Amino acid sequence: MSRRTDLAEFLRARRAVLTPGDVGLIAGARRRTQGLRREEVALLANVSVSWYTWLEQGRPINASLDVIDALARALLLDPVEREHLLALSGYPNRGAINPGRDTAPDAVVRILDSLAPSPAYVIGPRWDFLAWNAPFECLYPQVKDLAPEVRNLVWVMFAEPSARTLIGDWEAEARRVLSQFRAESLPVRDDPAVANMVANLRSLSHEFNTWWTRHDIGGFESHRRVFHHNDAGRLEFITQQLIPAGDPDLRIVVHLAIDGDDSTERLSAALHPH
Repeated sequence: MSRRTDLAEFLRARRAVLTPGDVGLIAGARRRTQGLRREEVALLANVSVSWYTWLEQGRPINASLDVIDALARALLLDPVEREHLLALSGYPNRGAINPGRDTAPDAVVRILDSLAPSPAYVIGPRWDFLAWNAPFECLYPQVKDLAPEVRNLVWVMFAEPSARTLIGDWEAEARRVLSQFRAESLPVRDDPAVANMVANLRSLSHEFNTWWTRHDIGGFESHRRVFHHNDAGRLEFITQQLIPAGDPDLRIVVHLAIDGDDSTERLSAALHPH
């Protein structure tokens, strides 16, 4: 899809989840539109209905930063959604990146190793797994056997049955991953590998296809993760993310121990059985 098409779909999706009451308007009778009407968004953003309609139709028109901010306020966008709207409107805050990188710098690999016994991995701009440490391979052994073209966090989440078995509360975690991927991958959205993966997952996974069309956008938040490991049993960690200096397009994800919990020790025992 072109950027304008994505912009149009994003605006429609965000408009559809709001009600007049959410933005201080009176609903009135005989409402057939799900969510806000176009004229209501135009009123709130102080733009013409025709202009806003053209924007939702993906027509080749441009909007100033002030207008984009007005639309973000009218649609009650949070900071991550606003940043996404800006990028779709031609105001990205990230520079050019190299989506095709398939290795992690040596310094990042050393960071992963130093994080042991906490499981940790690094993903690139396309969310490909670029490297991981031994505890993470013990947590998810299948990662080493994935073909390079599908060694990707989003693919694993939606297309690998082993991941569904491993991950506790799979639906909540999958939706969280997808909303973050949608926001993070915008700069590489036209990369053939990303486009092919999205197309394949839309055909393969009903959940992916349904949630992808909702255009949910989210940023990373540290949170608890539960895993059901064949040998170590139920494991629980706090997940945190690091961005290495000099490589802002990489993401190091680490599952940290919880005070008073022995998940890290049990995973280490599974990694080094006596």
